[in-house]
Formats: sequence, C-alpha cells, structure tokens
Amino acid sequence: QVRPDNPLAILSGPTFAHEVAQGLPTALTLACESEALWDQLNPLIAKASFRPYYSDDVIGAEIGGAVKNVLAIGCGVVDGAGLGQNARASLISRGFAEMLRYGATRGARAETLSGLCGLGDLVLTCSSTSSRNFSLGRGLGEGQSAEALLSDRTTVAEGASTAPVLQQDAKARQVDMPIVDAVCALLAGKADVQSVVTQLMKRPLVSERR
Repeated sequence: QVRPDNPLAILSGPTFAHEVAQGLPTALTLACESEALWDQLNPLIAKASFRPYYSDDVIGAEIGGAVKNVLAIGCGVVDGAGLGQNARASLISRGFAEMLRYGATRGARAETLSGLCGLGDLVLTCSSTSSRNFSLGRGLGEGQSAEALLSDRTTVAEGASTAPVLQQDAKARQVDMPIVDAVCALLAGKADVQSVVTQLMKRPLVSERR
C-alpha cells in the first residue's frame, strides 16, 4: 500500500528462528518477482548455514506460509487429544491436499507448494512443540478454550487469525477445505474435538485425488 511499485520478495520455509540464530543448517525459499531481484538479494541473505532456493512464484510462497499455520493448529489438536501418530500423518497429507486445491485457485503452482515453502514448512510446523500454532492446537486438544489460550500468549499464533479468512475465501472460491473448517469450528468454540473428528471421519468416501 505504501510502495505499490516496489518489487516483492517472499522469504519462507521451514525455519524455526532459534535454530537459525544458532547457525543450524536451514534451507528455504526466496520467491522473487524477477531473477534480477533474486540476484540482488541472494548474496545478502545466503550464509554457510542458511541456503535459499529461487522461485518466481511469489503467490505460492505466500499461500504456503499462510495455510500451513492453520493446518499446524489441527495437528496440535491431534497431539493434545491423544489421537495418535496415524491421525497426525493423515492430517498432514490431507491438509496438504487442501493447500494444493486452494493454491490452484489463487494461481500458485503445485511444485512451489510441494517445496520448502509449502510441504517443507508444513511438516515442520505440524511436528514440533516449538511451533506456536501447533502449541495452540495442542491446548485446544487438551480441552482449553481458544480465548483463554490466546489471551495468555506472549507470541503470535498466526493461524488463529488466518483460519476464518481462509475459510471465507475458500468458500467463495468453492474449494473444499474440511480440515480448515474443523479448525475454525474449534477456534470459535462451536464444536468440541470429538465432534469434529467424528464429522471428518464420516465424510463420504472419495478418491484420494479429490
């Protein structure tokens, strides 16, 4: 809004800040609107332990970074409710399918979302208590209210704000995102964990490609 003609670049991927600060190996996506911008920024960002990969799919990088936060809340719920590793793996896989479906309607490329800023970031945030969104979901899975959990935090769980916006836009685009819908219901206090799990498991049986 301030500089509408300024070229965009998005740095996104599986990067817990404390590990980056410790100099632990990290790879991520630097999405730029042009290779010229990549050539300008890459030397300023790349370090021995910090490896950016180029993409020109700025929209895809943005969508991957936003949607994975919502799905991480869902994986935290699975952990907090003690639903098991099978359920978590299933949620990651089916959540990724939702990310791909939604991304396609916004012009994101599947190969971008299958890379570091999509699937890579999704796996990280859905698998660790260091993830702010995962820890929020785990609290929900343990039976705490979203209101109490969010009011007691000193960090930002971005997925809580993204979820209702994503749900609204997905419905407007007629994209089926049942996991996102379930997370929204839990955040809004409109359903409990058992009811959303039951609803997800009783959905019509379809091809995995849908």
